[in-house]
Order: sequence, then C-alpha cells, then structure tokens
Amino acid sequence: MRRARFTPAPLALAAAAVVLNLASTLPVQAQTSTTAAAPLTLDLPAQPLGQALNELARRADLQLSFPAEAVAGKTAPAVSGRLTPAQALERLLAGSGLAASVDGQHVVVKPAATARESALPAVKASAGALASELPAPHAGGQVARGARVGALGNLSVMDTPFSTVAYTSELIAQQQARTVAEVLTNDPGTRFTTSAGHAYENFRVRGFDVNAGDLAIEGMYGLAPVGHSPVESLERVELLKGPSALFSGMPPGGGVGGVVNLVPKRAGDDPLTRVSFGLQSESQAELALDLGRRFGEHKQWGLRVNTAYSDGDTTLDEQSKKREFLSAALDYRGEALSATLDAYTSTEKFDGGTPAMYWFATTDIPGAPDPSTNQFRNGWGELESKAVIARAEYTINAQLDAFAGIGRRDHDYAGFINGTHARQIDADGNYTGRMVGQRGYSDSSSAEAGLRGRLDTAGIRHELVLHATRLKQEDGSAVNMSTFTSNIYDPVTPVMVAVPGSASKTGETTLDSLALVDTLSFLDDRLRLTLGARHQGVETKSFSTAGAVTAHYDESALTPAVAVVVKPWGQDVSLYANYVQGLSKGDTVTDTAATNYQQVFEPYKTEQMEFGLKWTNGTFTNSLSVFEITKPTMMATGDSAAPTYSDDAEKRVRGIEWSSFGALTPQLRVLGGASYNQGILTQTAYGQYDGNTAVGAPRWLGNLGAEWDTPWVPGLTLSARTTVTTGQFLDAANTQRIPGWSQVDVGARYATELMGRATQWRLGVTNLFDRHYYSGSFSDSTPIATLGPARSVAASVTVDF
Repeated sequence: MRRARFTPAPLALAAAAVVLNLASTLPVQAQTSTTAAAPLTLDLPAQPLGQALNELARRADLQLSFPAEAVAGKTAPAVSGRLTPAQALERLLAGSGLAASVDGQHVVVKPAATARESALPAVKASAGALASELPAPHAGGQVARGARVGALGNLSVMDTPFSTVAYTSELIAQQQARTVAEVLTNDPGTRFTTSAGHAYENFRVRGFDVNAGDLAIEGMYGLAPVGHSPVESLERVELLKGPSALFSGMPPGGGVGGVVNLVPKRAGDDPLTRVSFGLQSESQAELALDLGRRFGEHKQWGLRVNTAYSDGDTTLDEQSKKREFLSAALDYRGEALSATLDAYTSTEKFDGGTPAMYWFATTDIPGAPDPSTNQFRNGWGELESKAVIARAEYTINAQLDAFAGIGRRDHDYAGFINGTHARQIDADGNYTGRMVGQRGYSDSSSAEAGLRGRLDTAGIRHELVLHATRLKQEDGSAVNMSTFTSNIYDPVTPVMVAVPGSASKTGETTLDSLALVDTLSFLDDRLRLTLGARHQGVETKSFSTAGAVTAHYDESALTPAVAVVVKPWGQDVSLYANYVQGLSKGDTVTDTAATNYQQVFEPYKTEQMEFGLKWTNGTFTNSLSVFEITKPTMMATGDSAAPTYSDDAEKRVRGIEWSSFGALTPQLRVLGGASYNQGILTQTAYGQYDGNTAVGAPRWLGNLGAEWDTPWVPGLTLSARTTVTTGQFLDAANTQRIPGWSQVDVGARYATELMGRATQWRLGVTNLFDRHYYSGSFSDSTPIATLGPARSVAASVTVDF
C-alpha cells in the first residue's frame, strides 16, 4: 500500500495568515543599523593584530584591508562570544589607535585620526549552515561572495578550494528567470540535456549529468520540486562544480557533474510587500506576490511567503501551461538557536502538446526544426510536488555547534511528461514517434545531523565537521506506450495512448552516509588544508506489480577528499587544488548470455583532480581552473558470444575553465566565462571506441553577459548575453555530430517610482535572432539530440508597497 500523503499548502496559508495578522498589530520597528549584522560565534585567542583581523575577515566574509605598518608590533586581545562583525572589530581594535571605516566595497582599518565616520557594511556570517547566515552579495549584485560547500557550511569564494558560484535573487529577478535552468544559463560550464520547454530540467556540468531529481535544498537531497523548481522563493541558486560525495553525500540519481543547491528566501529586517505581473510569448501571464515580515521584541521571528500563478499559451504551437506555487519560510534567530521551517506546494500542468527529443538513425543529420513545431499536439501532463523541511543550528559553546535537518516531499505525475521521442529520424526528417503515457509518484524522507567544532593545537586552527545523512525514497510508476509515423518538419496529430489509472510501488532506495572533515588553518590563515572521508551506503529494491521483490542491491563505499587553499600574497589571491570523489550506483549485468549474468558492481567512484587560481580586487573577481574528471562504466570483454562484464570502462573529461563576475565600473557589470574540454572514451567494450570523443562533450563553451546603467536616463539599464557552444557527437562511434550554435539574449529595465512606490519595468528577448538549432545530447548511450528555445519576449513590472 502507498504511504499516507500530507498536504503542506494549508500549513503555508496558515503561517501566512498568522504573520500578516501579527504584522498588522505589532509596531513596525525602525530599520536596524547596518552594524547590527547577524552575530558570529567567536573564540579568537590573543594574537598579533594583523593575524586576528585576517581571521575575523575570513569568519565574517569581510573584504578587509589594513596597512601592514599600522598593525606591526600590536597585539589583539582575546575575543569570544556571540558578536556582530562590528562588535568584534571594535574589541580587536580597542586601545590600538586604529579604527574601521568604509571605502567602496571594503572595510578599511586606518589610524583613528584619519578614519572616516561610517558604519560597517551589512555582513552576514559565513561559517554556519543556515540561509540566515548567507555570504553577502558580490559587487554588482548578480552573484554572492560565497556559497554553501556541503557539510562545511557557507564559505567565501576565496576560501573555497573548488569552483563555485552562487546566483542571487537579484539576478533571478532582473533576468526574469522562471526556472533553475534559466538561472544556470549564465554558467559557462553548464548546458542542458532536455529540450527547451520540457517538463523536466536536466543538466550537464563539466561533461557529466546532474538530473532534475538531484537538486538539493539547503544541502539536503530529495526535497526539491521534481521537474521545475520555482525560483520565486529562492534567495540563491548555488553551483558546486565536480563530484562532491564528501561534502553532500550521494545524490539520489547519482549525478556527478556537480551539486545544484537551492537556498530559500528569508524575511529581512524591513517589511516587504512586492507584487509582480508579467507577460511572455505567446500569451503566458504571471502574477507573483512576495511578502516578508519580522516580529518579536528583537525581530527574532520572521516569515517570507511567496506565491505565483501563471497561465496561457506558450511558444510551442497549440500548447498551454498553467503553474501554481505557494511557499512559506519561517525562521527564528536567537542568541544560541537558529531554526527554519519551510513548506511549499508546486503544481504545473500543460496540454495541447509537449516538446520532443530527437533520435537519429542516420549520419546525415537533418536541420533542426522550428522549436515552435509541435510533434505531440495532444500531449498533456501534470506534475505536483509538496514538501515540509525543518532545520536548526544550536551554539553549544564558543567551540562547538550542533545542527540537524529533516524533511519530507511527495511528488505525483501523470501524462506525457517524458519519453516523447521522434525516433529513427532519417535524412529527410521522417521518423517513428514513441509516446509514453505515465502515472507515478516519488516520495522522499531526508534527514541530516552533525557537529561543527573549532579548536587550536600547536598554532594550527581546526574546523571539524561530523556529518550524517539519510535519504529514503519510494517510487511507483505505470506506463502505456504506442508509436506512430511522422515528419519533424510537417508533423501529424497523433492519437495519444491512454494513461494508466493507477501506479503501484516499483522501487525503494535508502542512502545512508557518515562523514568526518577537518579543515586546518596555518600561517595566519594563508594556508588552509581540508581532509575528510565519507562512508556511503546504497540500498535499492525493485518490486513487481504484485509487490514481490524482484531485485535487491546493497553496497557501500568510502570516498575520501583532500583540498588546499594558499594565499601567498594576501586575501585577494587564492591558489587552490583538490582531489574529490563522486558516487553513483554500480551497474547490474542484464545480458543473459554473460558469464557473470546478474552480477552487481560496487558503487562507481568518479574522481576529480583540479587546480585553480582566484583573484579579486573587491569589485571584480576572476577564477581559472584546470580539471580532470573520470567516471567508470560497465564494459564487455572476452568472447562476444559469452562476454564477461567488468566496471573497467571509463569516460574522461579534461578541461580549462575561466569565469568572471563583478563590476568593472559602477555602471558596468559583467558575468560569464569560457570552458575548453577534451572528453574522451578511454576504455570501451572490446576497445572498439577507445580514444573517441565522449558523447555530449563539446570542445568550447562560452557565456558572456553585461549590464550597463545608461548615463542619459537615470534608472535605465541595458543588458545582453551571448552563449556559444561548439559541435558535439551524439554517439560513441562518433558518426553522428550536431553543429555548434550561438544565441544572443537582450534586455532592458527601468527603475523608477509609481505613485511613490519603488517600481521596476523589465523587458527581455531570448534567442533574439530566432536561431533554430540542436542544443546538445540527452544521453551517453543513445543518439538523442535536444532542441534549443524559440525566440520569446518577456515583459514584467514589479512594485514594492
């Protein structure tokens, strides 16, 4: 029997009613000073003043600078307790004759007689795991100055020994992004493995897959909406590139290209009532509401409510979509305890058709059809996700924190949400269509707990993390399939197969893990070494429609990691290196002729080696990395009539990646980069494809976006972004190749006041020149191509009340 279901929507609505009622009865407090930033738990020993200032800058994610001669020979007193960055800095500088002031984006320590009277900028702590302690936005506001690194919590970019980026809610709003995929379009190392407008968003990062079910919320897997994750409620979309089993555990889908982490919005100190209305091609209309309030004597309680509703026709001929979303994010900020409670319900429905995936039977690839062409005109689908997530962090003392989280998500789906393939396409575009009518569910329970400690031994600073996770997932599905014949340029209207009326349980998955990580700091924090290992257990069961167990998989693996950050010339330059492993479920031999039929291999360990450099001047940051990722796969050896399978096959991607973000001038902001990759099949069955280019691994990928505040119209900003991808192979034999493509997107926005209310008008055009192209590959094992988006126009207005 299916487990009993829950409905978090009433909880979200009730919470919204409570907070709005309280907000109407409590007096609105004046905005707190920027010096009253979120407090940190500090335990700084008496030490040279320069060393103490560097440690505070790292812990508080401050861009802090001071003349070396000003601190020479001076000692800072011991500072401990729960303090804001301003309070801590004041104590460190007490009696030194120095004072702190603001200079642009920096906090500058100067002799007191010359320091300007200015408050510290609003800074959040970066050592904790909760979203209330997020690193501050970088100059330009499009990305943050740090991101969550799994169990290690939030780290600044310059302290992170990996390639990371955290896109902000400001970028999401200014670009009118509606999905996570539209946010990650800004990353040069990320592309998508489903056609534009598809019901699911799957990603390929550094040449390896990250599926829609592998997204995390606050570092916890199995809780994000399946299909599309609405971005209206997100404060950050964070991307940690490369495999990272140590820091996040194994994702349920086994994705190893990277970790996509979603951070919910929290209520700010000032009341917020924001309404947005938007229109998008062809006639999609959307209304969104964003409410935030804090209450309590010290504003310790907060609630952020986001809701969105959209409906109308899309750029796919005859298709219409409707979306309903509601979320509530409650948080508590105490002296020792921080806690959050999130609930959401997300529903997406479409009818009148669905995008196709393109499977070729010829090496003469026909030109890409118009993306508005509807290959499955009668297709329909429904996806619904609901979840509740609770998290807490408690400061036991200055040396030790405890944290825990628990969540539950239910997901239901029905209709033609995937499996809509145009198969066996010939050079003239004729194909055999396959449709899959589906009904199913995927329910998850996720939990984590851990301790985070700080101690000093022989002049070495240790930051220790003990982290345990558990994810239990139940899946059920039923399908009906049918085929028809058509042409990609002149499609027929197929008669869709019936969708099953019910779905029985088909599988259970349990992922358990335990990790221990130690980050050691040497030489006044100019050298940081991270060492750790995670033990991961993977258990899966498959069931027949009668409920009998048909397959059982129970394996485990240990994944170590080592990473280092060196700052040889101060806080503005970091050199880093890492060796990390990812984890995915091992294959099962299903070839009945094999000598080891039904053998189950241990979980596959994907390995990454990376070296990089990061440089910042406070307003503009660049990073350059060189990496190699190898992933094992199953291969056949010996007699082809009675082969023996092993897990010795391998896909390897080597690359050089550059990324850049920030403000070149106060009026000009840039975001983008480039990636050069060499994806190779190093070992294949019988060696037939050894040395061939890996599927879905283009040599060059590039993104470059810019925003310019025009001098002649105050409040008017123009933007543009160019995306480039070179050609790539769809098959391991390297006989099917799709050409490279480029796309230009442009936009404009105008900030003004409407009847005394802050107002933003926005206009954006995606695929300005209406290019028709195959955007990439769907799978390593089948020659399926995806289709790029049609040209679309989006306009919106946002008003703060």
